[in-house]
Amino acid sequence: MDRTLEGRTALITGSTSGIGHGIAMLFAQAGAKVMLNGFGKPEEVAAARASVGAAMGGGDAPYSAADMSKPDEIRAMVADCEATLGACDILVDNAGIQVVSPIEDFPDAKWDAIIAINLSSNFHAIKAALPGMRKRNWGRIINVASAHGLVASPHKAAYVAAKHGVVGLTKVVALEVATTPITCNAICPGFVRTPLAEAQVGPLAKQHGVSEEVALRDYLLEKQPSKRWIEVDEVAQMALWLCGPGSGGVNGAALSIDGGWLAA
Repeated sequence: MDRTLEGRTALITGSTSGIGHGIAMLFAQAGAKVMLNGFGKPEEVAAARASVGAAMGGGDAPYSAADMSKPDEIRAMVADCEATLGACDILVDNAGIQVVSPIEDFPDAKWDAIIAINLSSNFHAIKAALPGMRKRNWGRIINVASAHGLVASPHKAAYVAAKHGVVGLTKVVALEVATTPITCNAICPGFVRTPLAEAQVGPLAKQHGVSEEVALRDYLLEKQPSKRWIEVDEVAQMALWLCGPGSGGVNGAALSIDGGWLAA
C-alpha cells in the first residue's frame, strides 16, 4: 500500500460508518494517524475504531463523540485531536444528516439541525483547526459536500441549502489560505452506496411496483447518468489524492464525483 500520508494526522467527522469510515480506512492504510468521530451503537463505534486501528498498525483508533451541532464540543474535538495525535494536519468535514419534505411541511427543528450539522459544523471545525495548520505551515481541509451543493432537487430544502453553503465556505477558506501550503476543497458525490442509501431501494420498489433493480435505476439514480452507485472507495480515493503530492495547486474546487449528474 502506498504510504502517501506517513507522518500525517487526520480528523474525520462522521467517520464511524459510510463515506467517513471509508476515508478513515484508506487514510490509515496510507500511513496517517486518524481520529474518528460519529454517532452509532456502542458496538458499531467499537468495530469502526478496531478496523481503523488495525489499519494503523494495531489498537483502537482514537475517537471523539463530539456532537456536530454543538460548537463547544467541536472545538474540544479538534483540541483533543491535536493533544492525542500531536497535530490536526488533515480535517475532513463529513458529518451530515438528511430530511426529505416539501418546504411547507418542513419541520423547523429539522431545518435548524441540518444547517447546524451539515454546514455550521464545518465552519466551527475549520476555525478551530486552521491556526494549528498555519503554525505547522501545512494543511488539507476537505469538505464532503454533495451534488446537491451544486444543483437542487425537490423536497430537500435544508440539505441543498446547507451543501450550497459548504461549497461557498470552501471557496472563502481557499482564498484566505491561498498563499500558504494549506488547501481547502469540497468533494461533491452523487448517490453513494452506503447502508443508509441502499435501504431506500426496497421502499421505492414497493412504492412503484417494480423490481429493486428498476427502482434503483429509474427512481433513485434517475439523475445519475451512469445508472450505478458511486462507491465509497471512489470518494475516499479522491480525498486521498487531495492530501497527497501533486495536489497543492487544487484549492477552492468543488470536485464532482457523480456519474455524470452535473454534465446532464
